[in-house]
Amino acid sequence: MPHLFDPLSLRGVTLANRVVVSPMCQYSSVDGFANDWHYVHLASRAVGGAALVFTEATAVTPEGRISPQDLGIYDDRHVDALARIVRFVHEQKGAAGMQLAHAGRKGSTTPPWKGITRVDPADGGWTPVGPTNEPFSPAYPTPCALTVADIGRIVAAFRAAAQRALAAGFDVVEIHAAHGYLIHEFLTPLVNTRTDDYGGSFDNRARLCLEVAEAVRGVWPERLPVFMRISSTDWKEGGWDIEQAVELARRLGPRGIDLVDCSSGGAVPDVTIPLGPDYQVPFAERIRRDAGIATGAVGLITEPHQADAIVRDGKADCVLLARELLRDPYWPMRAARELGHATPWPVQYLRAAPKDTPAR
Repeated sequence: MPHLFDPLSLRGVTLANRVVVSPMCQYSSVDGFANDWHYVHLASRAVGGAALVFTEATAVTPEGRISPQDLGIYDDRHVDALARIVRFVHEQKGAAGMQLAHAGRKGSTTPPWKGITRVDPADGGWTPVGPTNEPFSPAYPTPCALTVADIGRIVAAFRAAAQRALAAGFDVVEIHAAHGYLIHEFLTPLVNTRTDDYGGSFDNRARLCLEVAEAVRGVWPERLPVFMRISSTDWKEGGWDIEQAVELARRLGPRGIDLVDCSSGGAVPDVTIPLGPDYQVPFAERIRRDAGIATGAVGLITEPHQADAIVRDGKADCVLLARELLRDPYWPMRAARELGHATPWPVQYLRAAPKDTPAR
């Protein structure tokens, strides 16, 4: 089996190792534009040696943002600042990824450090949209239920966003279908109570997800991979579960999705999640085995030997780190040293590197 610092090839992209920067919202944008904060945040993780650096959840429409401070890819003018980030990631021999997202009914809210509550239109917010007009919780705004025509426009927005990501030079796009945001809202029966072609049966609830996958793959070059992040379970009886997640993954592969990024939860607020190291890894392992598709493991992966074991044991093809890379942007270089691998360092840092470290 490969180890954490073996390369990973997906279509025409070869990642130098199996460490991926998970999408992490920064709530630091104005009108969807990337700025110096985004540049420094993502560039520093590229310097640190992660093979693939993802942007935060990047909204495909203005009302698809989680907060008014979220990154966007719904305007051609967003491309130039993102392209600057991509160029730097490439200079560090890394691959650049963009997570394409629509927040659905969880949009128009404040950043976490302000308590996560609704932002009214008078304060720069908007009326979010969802499968129905039920809000996520009393603290969230009441959404407007999407019509079938509205759904078609959102699918088209994902397609256009992928084209802009390509113009910016990204190597990978990931469709965000997890955490109670729009696509997940349609997948889970806990939220989706529609009675039309987008609700009810598994086929109907999965329709939007599959339409977005086809739309993005249809404009994304054959040589470049497409990922999808899913919530593997809602952690609640009667909701989305691992069995449905496996079936969805089986349908994603033939539609050109190359890797399923296996997270969980987020659809409804009243759940208890058994948090702990590797708590979501079994989902990645199960989907990889039963759906025959590459997977990524994410969630409370913090230690080099822990991450290496996930890959070596065939539980996932890569690991996505979030909080640990906020604590230590140079975690990949430290992990390689602890695991006995000579991963390349930037030439500017070689004087601090272990003896015989190769230059990047």
